[in-house]
Amino acid sequence: MVGKPARPTNAIDQTRRMLSLVTYLKERPGARVEDVARAFGITEDELVSDLDVLPMCGTSFRGGDLLDIDTDGERIWWHNPDDVAEPLRLAADEATALLVAARAVSTLPGLRESDRQALLRATAKVEAAAGEQAGASSRLSVTFEAEGGVFADVDRAIAERRRLWIRYYSPARDEVTEREIDPIRLVSVGHTYVEAWCRRSEARRTFRLDRVAEIKILDEPSAPPEIELRDLSEGLVQPAAEDPEVVVEVGPGGRWVAEYYPHDSADELPDGGLRITLRTPDPASLRRLALRLGRDGRIVSPHDLADSARQAAREALAAYDGVEAAGAHGAHAGQDGQSDMPYDRQEQGL
Repeated sequence: MVGKPARPTNAIDQTRRMLSLVTYLKERPGARVEDVARAFGITEDELVSDLDVLPMCGTSFRGGDLLDIDTDGERIWWHNPDDVAEPLRLAADEATALLVAARAVSTLPGLRESDRQALLRATAKVEAAAGEQAGASSRLSVTFEAEGGVFADVDRAIAERRRLWIRYYSPARDEVTEREIDPIRLVSVGHTYVEAWCRRSEARRTFRLDRVAEIKILDEPSAPPEIELRDLSEGLVQPAAEDPEVVVEVGPGGRWVAEYYPHDSADELPDGGLRITLRTPDPASLRRLALRLGRDGRIVSPHDLADSARQAAREALAAYDGVEAAGAHGAHAGQDGQSDMPYDRQEQGL
């Protein structure tokens, strides 16, 4: 069966499945793709995706001894099962890295208790096997930043099919909003995101985990509508043909925009800059880009967006002028007529 999965999966579920898949394939050389997919309750597309990852796995952290697994679309072949069947022997640095990472993961908030206990039991076994080599790991520790806790809560909510409440910072609007979302899946494209159905906007939205200010797992079940998962192989941001068109001109110092923003065209300008045409569902979000570019770029069209960007720039300069005026007033009160201002507007990069 080819098509969308019957239910969303998360990183922990996929890892469990792939570990089981290794044992399954070792015992069934030449297994049929459709039979394996049916046995694991996944689609053939999901199985092929797992098979794309397995050849990058093996028994050595340094590379080598990797799984030689491939498929012709109908059957699956594992060419070196005996080569990777030898008992795993960890070097001192490998044992230390594994134990430190395992202890750190076991402290993540939101981790299911059954998974935490299983991880602690496995850690104890590795410690016993490593012997004296495990000594260094007890003197090291890792502390996850806030995103780690958010990841654990989202992963747990997906696994338990529960709704989430979040306070989320939107840089495009420079505001924090409260939302209830039904999480669908975690994705990693540069940063880690949760794709979800947002109950506030009644639409699919993608939230960056490091912008989640607060998160709670709700008792209410998660019930996202049946929607087709997007293909993110071309990137997270994929403008649609019907999105509004925006034209931006940048100087040589702003050519990086063409590398970071998906665009329809980027034409060379005589001064070494670019005239970039792009599409976005939210043109107002590009005001921040215009302010960031400063003298290195400007919005050409649409005209109302260009006008609003210029107005935002004027308001920002006026705010700095107000600070300078207050500082100058204070400077007159200082001794010997010396200014107390530590830097001027030019030094601020304005």
